[in-house]
Amino acid sequence: MASPTPTLFLLLGLAVFSFFITSSADPDMLQDLCVADLSSGIKVNGFPCKDAASVSSSDFFSQGLANPGLTNNTFGALVTGANVMTIPGLNTLGVSLSRIDYAPGGLNPPHTHPRATEVVFVLEGTLDVGFLTTANKLISQSLKKGDVFAFPKGLVHFQKNNGRVPASVIAAFNSQLPGTQSLGATLFGSTPPVPDNILAQAFQTSPGTVKHIKTKFQPKK
Repeated sequence: MASPTPTLFLLLGLAVFSFFITSSADPDMLQDLCVADLSSGIKVNGFPCKDAASVSSSDFFSQGLANPGLTNNTFGALVTGANVMTIPGLNTLGVSLSRIDYAPGGLNPPHTHPRATEVVFVLEGTLDVGFLTTANKLISQSLKKGDVFAFPKGLVHFQKNNGRVPASVIAAFNSQLPGTQSLGATLFGSTPPVPDNILAQAFQTSPGTVKHIKTKFQPKK
């Protein structure tokens, strides 16, 4: 049997290297830390590094998730982020958290995170959660305090509190800024708006119905 050639080893090496590059949600860091300079006007994939001499512990610290968020809104739920925008030290680290609070009956409506997988840990209460695959299969589960559930990157998912008491979770992401696209707000509340006839045809309804739905997603005045 012939021995592997150097070319074969090179191809295998490139394949392994490509796997690790593509499996990471965020680019790998190239230094110990790169605290985000959020005031910089420079546009890069992420944020430029703050001067190392001005870095302090406050760049890596937040108390933003300590208390429940106010859920007296349209959906009865509130997401509080702990990402690079609130903890600049997360820049290039590829991780972030959120706290999500739900009033009884509250809903975190169908949405996606285009840059991250999400894992939730239930702090209090009960939730009915689920995500949709690209084959339109619903994967759903009822969760209670202490349970963990994962939502794959980029797939549409939701969480609903069908209980009689408030619920809350801590959500972890493999991105410093996972991004969120809520389907309703994205399609019916965009600026400039998606044309009515496109949405009417897509949802097999009338332009008048689309106009009515759009009024529900207009900014509050």
